[in-house]
Amino acid sequence: MSPVPCLLSSAARSFSLSCPAAGLLCCRLRGPGSGTRRNMSSKRQMDHLERTASNTRQNALYPAQTSASKRDSGWISSSPAVETVGGFSMCSSPGLLQREGIVELAVKYAKHPPAHWVHTTCTVGSEVAMRVGGDFFFDPSPSDPSVDLLLVAGGVGINPLYSILLHTSDLLHINRASGGRDYNIGSAHLCYSAKNTQELLFKNSITEVCREFPDKFSCDFYVTQPSTDVDLNLQPFLSRGRITEEELRARVDPQRTLCFLCGPPPMIEAISKTLMDFGLPKDRILFEKWW
Repeated sequence: MSPVPCLLSSAARSFSLSCPAAGLLCCRLRGPGSGTRRNMSSKRQMDHLERTASNTRQNALYPAQTSASKRDSGWISSSPAVETVGGFSMCSSPGLLQREGIVELAVKYAKHPPAHWVHTTCTVGSEVAMRVGGDFFFDPSPSDPSVDLLLVAGGVGINPLYSILLHTSDLLHINRASGGRDYNIGSAHLCYSAKNTQELLFKNSITEVCREFPDKFSCDFYVTQPSTDVDLNLQPFLSRGRITEEELRARVDPQRTLCFLCGPPPMIEAISKTLMDFGLPKDRILFEKWW
């Protein structure tokens, strides 16, 4: 059986975990009077810290506790029971944090201690510690020039790109509500590759966004081992094989395109080179490949 992805939502006030095989866990960050923030200094926790040493991050850890669970189809930095530090990309819109105090993180099942703990040990009442960090995000000011986003994801690399897609959708709603006075996105296109449709995380939400704003958002799903049983609603977005150079070329405008890549390092390196060959400047290609 293939490993099953699990969605962990952390928050300024609460967070939850959704996993088809495990469940939805809700955790609540302790208030100012219930605990103190602590700093990370243990050499036993340098695995993730060394790989992300050049990234911007806070040093404080914020304690939280799971508060609920539900069956369902930011980073967590540590837990008291796991000494190894784990880094997980935010996959929710920043607007969700502003509106509801919630941040969502996606955690795929693995033997790596933090991910394994999430899937096998984390229950209602479990304590975790969270720390904020990272330089991979899209946060335009209202006066910034309009860009066309190209989001390229491989496997669980969809997590931060899904966050960017949702944030872009929020920005579009805000701009329309203000009569065009806020940031105006040009367009956003997602190329997302996975082994099969079961491993395409957030696929239904992604297609919903594309259908809500067909003049702004589009996506193409690529699967290398497609199954015969595919949802009819998914078929218009689905292609067999890997992301092609032709697809990328059609989406690149050196003057307008801003590309975000997240996936296995070999994929990022190959696609980055292809995009630069098409004339896209290096400073308009952003990626996250620290695992």
